[in-house]
Amino acid sequence: MLQTIAAFDRLGEENAFAVLARATALAQQGRDIVNLGIGQPDFRTPEHIVEAAIKALRDGHHGYTPANGLLATREAVVRRTLAMTGVEVSPESVMILPGGKPTMFAAIMMFGEPGADILYPDPGFPIYRSMIEFTGATPIPVPMREANGFAFSAEETLALITPRTRLLILNSPANPTGGVTPRAEIEKLVAGLAAHPNVAILSDEIYDVMTYDGEKHCSLLQFPEIRDRLIVLNGWSKTWAMTGWRMGWSIWPNSAESNHLYDKVRKLAVNCWSCVNAPSQYAGIAAIDGPQDEVDNMMRAFDRRRKVVVEGLNLLPGVSCITPKGAFYAFPNISATGWKAKKLASALLDEAGVALIGGPDFGVLGEGYVRLSYANSEENILRALDRMADFLKARPAAA
Repeated sequence: MLQTIAAFDRLGEENAFAVLARATALAQQGRDIVNLGIGQPDFRTPEHIVEAAIKALRDGHHGYTPANGLLATREAVVRRTLAMTGVEVSPESVMILPGGKPTMFAAIMMFGEPGADILYPDPGFPIYRSMIEFTGATPIPVPMREANGFAFSAEETLALITPRTRLLILNSPANPTGGVTPRAEIEKLVAGLAAHPNVAILSDEIYDVMTYDGEKHCSLLQFPEIRDRLIVLNGWSKTWAMTGWRMGWSIWPNSAESNHLYDKVRKLAVNCWSCVNAPSQYAGIAAIDGPQDEVDNMMRAFDRRRKVVVEGLNLLPGVSCITPKGAFYAFPNISATGWKAKKLASALLDEAGVALIGGPDFGVLGEGYVRLSYANSEENILRALDRMADFLKARPAAA
């Protein structure tokens, strides 16, 4: 047998894709499956964005682009960042990448090694922990507690920092919980980080536009005191329904002391993915600069679905669900059903035709919860809730 290095044995999975594959296989066998598992908008990419990519192809944009992205694309991100956060960044600090994960990969690879600690949200996006373990660093969960609205606690987070801590990963609005951390808590965290000047911060803000009930996204960019060690992850996938386009961006420190981080990720791009394809970048410019009506319509639809999901989940036996304030996920507590989360998720798919994700797939603190994506039609959501109700009434606890 060929011997690979141990790091590859430590790589984890994003189980939403495994559930998607299983749901697809069942559907191909003739089963009627309602998929509330995968985290992608069910809307089409707006037409003007698609047309911009087609025009780019017809105009002959078929070749390599710079490793850090077209200047015009980076300048579009600068405009969007200013509009969203009030903060002006340099295009020389913006990196265009094939999705959001490469930013996680780059940042965690830069700071992760045996003997280092990296803090990450738990429950949280599973690739954080997977990449931390790949590097040999020690993953330190930052608890996202239901009692706290699935926002992080500044006090609890700061208490986990030690001299071994190299990187702190934050995510708000959050996957899988829909939690939104209020500005006051972020201000406390930033103030406390002054005592830890050697800790870098990766802020995953991919759901920045997706907030509800008057909540406002607070970007870490709005705190100049941490700008020289802050990496911000964002992208096109969620906001403009462009998951398959593989288009992300990140903003890196650009001070004289820390701009070497940007050069490191540029070199990583050269060594790994070379560049992002040109037509997608022209589509990205159109997404940012074009009309936002369809984004607004999508958010109104998500808000309606969110209310349907929460109301329906709270009527299920043994299930309770707080109202998510962001993203397009609900994270109901299923502890009182008597089921373990992953067993329940598996049984609901196989027996009831409802695909969702067990909480432990998002971290060690995810037991007792499941994740539902309400990036699906209200009709399908109601069908799924009816099936879940029938299942839980017939099988109130795992045998």
